[in-house]
Amino acid sequence: MSIAAAVLLLLLGACAAAGLLNALFPRRVWWAIAPSWGAAFVTTELAPHLILISTLVAALLAALGALGHAAGLVGLVLLAVTDLAAVPLITSARRTRLSTGSLLEELDIGDEHAEIPRYPTSHVFFPWRMFRRPGVRVVRGVEFARVDGRPLLADFYLPAEAPADGRRRPAVVQVHGGAWVLGSRREQGIPLLTHLAANGWVGMNIDYRLSPWAQWPDHVVDVKRAIAWLRANADDYAVDPSFIAITGGSAGGHLTALAALTADDRSLQPGFEDADTSVAAAVPFYGVYDLLDEARVHAPALHDTILAPLVFRVRRQHAPERYRAASPRHRVHPGAPPFLLLHGTRDSLVPIADARAFVTALREVSRQPVLLAEMVGGQHAFDVIPSWRTVPVIEAIERFLTTTYEQRRRDAAGLGAELEDALTD
Repeated sequence: MSIAAAVLLLLLGACAAAGLLNALFPRRVWWAIAPSWGAAFVTTELAPHLILISTLVAALLAALGALGHAAGLVGLVLLAVTDLAAVPLITSARRTRLSTGSLLEELDIGDEHAEIPRYPTSHVFFPWRMFRRPGVRVVRGVEFARVDGRPLLADFYLPAEAPADGRRRPAVVQVHGGAWVLGSRREQGIPLLTHLAANGWVGMNIDYRLSPWAQWPDHVVDVKRAIAWLRANADDYAVDPSFIAITGGSAGGHLTALAALTADDRSLQPGFEDADTSVAAAVPFYGVYDLLDEARVHAPALHDTILAPLVFRVRRQHAPERYRAASPRHRVHPGAPPFLLLHGTRDSLVPIADARAFVTALREVSRQPVLLAEMVGGQHAFDVIPSWRTVPVIEAIERFLTTTYEQRRRDAAGLGAELEDALTD
């Protein structure tokens, strides 16, 4: 038993060391990029949990006699060194701060909602608790469209109490990621949507058609269907139809940015061309913003194994205009809504350089604020589960959206007063 315990402790130490090295230097070759990212995500965002679990396992193996053999001692040393080396991952996440102070100043609005419900830190220690939060009601499986006989469904995250005095609530549409071929509304955007609902927002977490069964631009068309449906059915959920925001990560971040920039493109609204699909704000996470990849920052696997064969069914060199039209980077315009982009500096699936280039292009023309928050040490999909990094990000997004909403209401009230004065003169 002691020999087996020693071997297991050696394997534990070796796996821990390999996991940390992968987190610090993730692989980007086509055959390793997905598993490397998955392991890096777990190591980076769940470092405290992994240290605790590995310590408990090591203590058990030591009690079984693992330290009586050289293999066990080597494993213990490896594990101890790895755990110490992982501490910077934890401290980096704990130091995450995302301030909306500059935005508040730019929009000339005070922080009138300082006393807001905070995100429960208990969810950081017990991530599975993110699916339930006091004061939040969830309505699942609402059909918002039917395409070719297939229903498209959404889950709604609502404040448990009805709004007082018939007031309307701002809303946000959440678009899941998954490389346009995977994913669903059930596992993404949950921490953000529950926090927004606890602060008086209505969240709509949507599904959309996926490739290879769907072909571009089906994906963004379905996102626009959701926006149009929510605005048309605003009364049913006490939603303010004048303020519908949009958010999403990865492929969902791409679709979020593109939908926010193409409200006037009726070619992306077949059968509902006259519907209003504009959004009041956009919060894309780690999205792909230039599908042409003119700067050549993307991993080749993105184009060779996903976009060309599955999503577009044509290579970019053979149909560059299709890729260009699908790229938010090439859709920027002065009328873009306010943007808050979030991206991890260690993202191994979508390099942060893509987001930086998009932000630069958007800032050159947009009349609205364009903010980029770089998550130091953050991996792709860092926000999917509650972590020390996720919590301040979620709270700052709520501040950004609420500030933007309050400014929109002030502007509308001011315009109404001006019109009233003009009519009475």
